[in-house]
Amino acid sequence: MDRFGDVEAFLAIVERGNLSAAARHLGRSLQAVSRSLAALEGSVGVELVHRTTHKAQPTEAGYDFYQRVKPALLEIVEARIQAGNRSAEPTGLLRIGGPELLGPSYLIPIVARFMEMHPKLEVELSLSNRFVDLAQEGLDLAIRIGELADSDLKARRLGVMRRVVFGAPSYFGKHGRPRHPRELAEHQCIFRNTDRDAGAWQFQEGGKPLSVKVGGRLHLDNAAASHAAVAIGLGIGRVPLWQIQDLVDSNTVEVILEGFEQPAIPVHIVWPAARLPLAKTRLFIDFLAANLHIQSRERDCVVA
Repeated sequence: MDRFGDVEAFLAIVERGNLSAAARHLGRSLQAVSRSLAALEGSVGVELVHRTTHKAQPTEAGYDFYQRVKPALLEIVEARIQAGNRSAEPTGLLRIGGPELLGPSYLIPIVARFMEMHPKLEVELSLSNRFVDLAQEGLDLAIRIGELADSDLKARRLGVMRRVVFGAPSYFGKHGRPRHPRELAEHQCIFRNTDRDAGAWQFQEGGKPLSVKVGGRLHLDNAAASHAAVAIGLGIGRVPLWQIQDLVDSNTVEVILEGFEQPAIPVHIVWPAARLPLAKTRLFIDFLAANLHIQSRERDCVVA
C-alpha cells in the first residue's frame, strides 16, 4: 500500500457506491480506479469490495478498513496542505446527522450558508428521529437533543430547549383553558403513539416531578400531523417548542402551563472521540454553535 491514489480510489468507491461514480468523482478513468482497487486488495491480502455490475459494497473487512483508513488519510492530506503553507480550505464530503423536523427550518439554512462560504465542500445531511450510530452511518458529526448517554463520542453543548403544552384558541374557547396539569385528564390530548411519554406527560411542580395521565380520541404516528390537529382545534399537544415555533409566532396556537414545565432539554453536537475533528468538522461545529438559534418570544429555547 504505497500509493495514496489507491486508498483514495477505495474510499471513493465505498462512498459513491460503484466504480463508475467513484471514477467521475476523482476525475479518473474507470480502468484506473479498478486497477487501484485491485492493487490495494493485493497489498492488503483480502477482498475489500464486493463488485456487481452496477454496485460495489464493502466487505466486512473492507468496512473495518474504511473506518480506520479514512480519518488517517484525511489527516495526512491536511498535514500536507499546512506543510506547503497553503490555505486549509475544507474540501471533500462532510456528513451531518440531525433530527428530522430540525432540518427544513433550522439546519438547511445554516448548511446553505456554510456551503456558500466553502465552495469546495460537499455536504450530505442525514435526518432521522432515531439516535444513529455515527460510525455505522458514516457520519462526521450529529446534532442530538436530550441527555447524552455514556458513549465514545465527544460533544459540545449548543444550549437547551423547552418542551411545552399548546393548543388552539378555538379549542380553549370551547373547552376551557387548563390551569394545572392535572386538568389535562379532562381534555382531549393529541400525541403520537410512538412518543416516549405517550399517555403520561411529565411536568414539574414545586421542584418535584409530576406525571399526569392523558388521553384522547385521535391517535397519530406523525409529528407534523399531530401539530396540524392541534392547530385546527382537535385537542391539546405537548412537543419541543422549536417544532411549533411558526404556529406560536402566527398566534395559531398558544403555549399554556408554562409554570409547570420540566427543566429545559440540552442540545449537543457530537462527533467521534477516536480522533481530533478535521478542519471541515471543526469549522462546521463553530459555525453551527454561532448560528443555531431556536427562540420564542418569552425565552430562548436554544442559547448558543
